[in-house]
Amino acid sequence: MNDSDAFGMPRSRLEIEAFEDRFLAPCAQRSFHSRGRKYPDPSTDWRTPYQRDRDRVIHSRAFRRLEYKTQVFLNGTGDHLRTRLTHTIEVSAIARNIARALRLNEDLTETIALAHDLGHSPFGHTGEHTLDKLMKGDGGFEHNIQSLRIVETLETKYPAHPGLNLSWEVREGLLKHSPDRNHPNWTDEFNTPNPSLEAQVANLSDEITYYSHDIDDGLEAGLLDEHHLMENVEIWNRLASEVQTAHGTMSSEKRRYFIIRCLIDYLVRDIVQTTFLTLESTAVETADEVRQWPERIASPSPPVKRQLSELRRYLFTNLYFNEVVKQPNDRATAMLEDLFQFYLLQPHELGEGSQARLRHFNLKRVVCDYLAGMTDGFALQAYQKHLGRQPLLPFGSGITAPG
Repeated sequence: MNDSDAFGMPRSRLEIEAFEDRFLAPCAQRSFHSRGRKYPDPSTDWRTPYQRDRDRVIHSRAFRRLEYKTQVFLNGTGDHLRTRLTHTIEVSAIARNIARALRLNEDLTETIALAHDLGHSPFGHTGEHTLDKLMKGDGGFEHNIQSLRIVETLETKYPAHPGLNLSWEVREGLLKHSPDRNHPNWTDEFNTPNPSLEAQVANLSDEITYYSHDIDDGLEAGLLDEHHLMENVEIWNRLASEVQTAHGTMSSEKRRYFIIRCLIDYLVRDIVQTTFLTLESTAVETADEVRQWPERIASPSPPVKRQLSELRRYLFTNLYFNEVVKQPNDRATAMLEDLFQFYLLQPHELGEGSQARLRHFNLKRVVCDYLAGMTDGFALQAYQKHLGRQPLLPFGSGITAPG
């Protein structure tokens, strides 16, 4: 291929795949080595399997609903605070950058990043923990598993099969987004110790993103304090001092933005360099050898792992369990519990798609699916409609039935 391709015939899928074979790292997942899809689906002329998967995720209803789901602060709390969708977009951008630096398959990495939170419940991790408690003894609830359930079963876009019929490698990345090797859902279909490097990079990009933007949102909301961060978080102290030395006095908004930009760059650089050195030392040569390697190859260095652990503890103490965040989340927990019991007793009030699924799944799982698919705003509206109580939580602007 040469520069004239841009001005001549459109680039075909075969040309893209030939480019991958020539320029990607040996351990990268090549599109033409995909294990395929569950259901027959002819190839297209212009897009690789992972490019098609990316587009299917973006066009899904579950993806659109992320705009109105909580990240940390309930949707509707503030115009500049992250939602689950803006978080996802940031994850995909960082994931592509790391994948490009390591010569991995950017399309696969991006697709896993875009799909990783499709299964997240309303009200953030509070909602997830609540549904897991309500489903104890009936399979539990975890948003990674729910993301896989959405793309395999709950989205109904095609006449011949359920789900989005995504490639095996994307589904593997969703299931193994969490590094818990003992997860009961790691079935025979996904039985290797680890997923692809692309999936590992998507997982690390998720961590980088929520560490950085949760600090940003916490400072924006006035729940975190820069001076307190300087005194208690090594990585913030280091980067803030470097920014001060290099740029002097700035407005608080500009300084905060630049420190967080430096934090992201610092973490990305460390992960790229550490992963590259690990690849050299392990000498893995194929994507399947990456899967069989006993430990995750993509990783930050030990010093940065320690710094991130300190930052994580700080955020839990000072942000996630801050009463300003915790009190609305506690009320959201009570709401979901009440709605769960209501729909168990009144299943005819479920959406049409959910009622149809009662022919194939037990009532508790269908109710769980229905609640997990709700946006914050729809959950609040349903609570008021069915239980006749005014929720003491802010409404988001998007009120969409999950189906």
